[in-house]
Amino acid sequence: MRTYDNPVISGFHPDPSVCRVGEDHYLVCSSFEYFPGVPIFHSRDLVHWRQIGNVLDRPSQLGLPPDAPASGGVYAPTLRHHDGLFYMITTNVSARGNFLVTAERPEGPWSDPVRIDVPGIDPDLAWDDDGNCWCTTSGNQVSRIDPLTGAVLEGPIPVWSGTGGKYPEAPHLFHIGEWWYLLMSEGGTERAHAVSIARARSPRGPYEPGPANPILTHRGTDRPIQSTGHADLVQAADGTWWMVLLGTRPRGHTPEFHVLGRETFLTPVRWVDGWPVAGPVEERHAAPAAWHPLPAESSRDDFDGAVLAPQWISPRGRPDGSWSLAERPGRLTLHATGPTLDRPGHTFIGRRQQHHDCRIAAHLDPTGARAGLSVRLDEAHHYDLEVHDGQASVIARIGPLRRCVAGHPVPPGPLTLEIRVRTADVPPPTVTRPGEVDRERTGVGGHGPDTLAFSVHTGDERVLLAELDGRYLSTEVATGFTGRVIGMYVTEGSAAFDWFDYEGTA
Repeated sequence: MRTYDNPVISGFHPDPSVCRVGEDHYLVCSSFEYFPGVPIFHSRDLVHWRQIGNVLDRPSQLGLPPDAPASGGVYAPTLRHHDGLFYMITTNVSARGNFLVTAERPEGPWSDPVRIDVPGIDPDLAWDDDGNCWCTTSGNQVSRIDPLTGAVLEGPIPVWSGTGGKYPEAPHLFHIGEWWYLLMSEGGTERAHAVSIARARSPRGPYEPGPANPILTHRGTDRPIQSTGHADLVQAADGTWWMVLLGTRPRGHTPEFHVLGRETFLTPVRWVDGWPVAGPVEERHAAPAAWHPLPAESSRDDFDGAVLAPQWISPRGRPDGSWSLAERPGRLTLHATGPTLDRPGHTFIGRRQQHHDCRIAAHLDPTGARAGLSVRLDEAHHYDLEVHDGQASVIARIGPLRRCVAGHPVPPGPLTLEIRVRTADVPPPTVTRPGEVDRERTGVGGHGPDTLAFSVHTGDERVLLAELDGRYLSTEVATGFTGRVIGMYVTEGSAAFDWFDYEGTA
């Protein structure tokens, strides 16, 4: 029997929403304070996904202010296809409120936003047989809208408050057979997360709760996948039903820590007596009938293209003049720009960490710059491997504390920076200069989820500078809705990166 492994999209990819067009499936996720926003993926089988772009890839669409807080920005998109047009509706909690954009092709270009003046967050779209468009938002309020102009034609109408859990949110409305089904999440997006459902004969209600609510939850269990919720339904071309949802994979000592953020999982759905039955969500499931594996993608980016690949993201924006692929062809050049919430002149371009065990390396010419690699959860929680003025340093920022925990002189000119992340029960790697690291000072040997090792390569020499406990770059410590993003930065001058390599090593 063919099986697939969960998550189907690993790393910080929360709040998935999916739709099918023919035999093709498309999926979007929340992006919060990062630009470009709302990554969009394509799959032929619901298991193998490839990012084909970002829906909000222009400042005119996203408009995140410079002071937008971490975990602000874009929440919980819904993706739908109706009458030949793709619709993505979402909330920008830092600027625009609820809005939607449209496109003829999922790769874009997507339109500029149309504002939808309805209360709540997590907006959803559904159409009835008469062509009316219904928008449902958190708190489960339904409004009839004109999706092209944004006009609210009816409502909002409160329809169902859930089963009593906090934060009734993530509503999705489906017209299946003679019923309208309202799928929603409650209990909060932490360990008590749950999926519930109700149905009615009309979008306006009245709604009857499902007899087996919640239809999916892992709360109070010792399952390796936790916080299951924020789900969306899709029917595959063969008629089978599936649910995409978010979950986490916590590690380490109690209360355990999740560092990759909320990820996208897939689970089959059965229909019993007119109600969907889902879960539990296993690490390995029997696969859908369709099976379309994708060719392996290179883990290395040599920056030879004319544009950045879609997985590269930056906090709040990527101003013109802060980066270039043309200035030094074959290299990504970063320039320190105006002040940010983190540090003056900070320019950062990174990608999501998607494996618990991984190796990240980059080749850097730091001449005249202060630049390096950063593992970032937010402005107050990041570890940096930085080169400046002949010195390589490891800097830990944990809340209000910022400390240089290790340093080593390096010769002028290009060098390679490396970060290795390993789960806590994996032995540390052999290093060429043992005894350099003060394990007690750097936090190795604790009960965190993983350890991050920072090294610099100069010629044939590899020097391990420090190993740090990963718990301080976890959601349980930093709070928020995102996950780790690892990438390149500069805070003074200009720096050129010849390549960046990310490799899962589990």
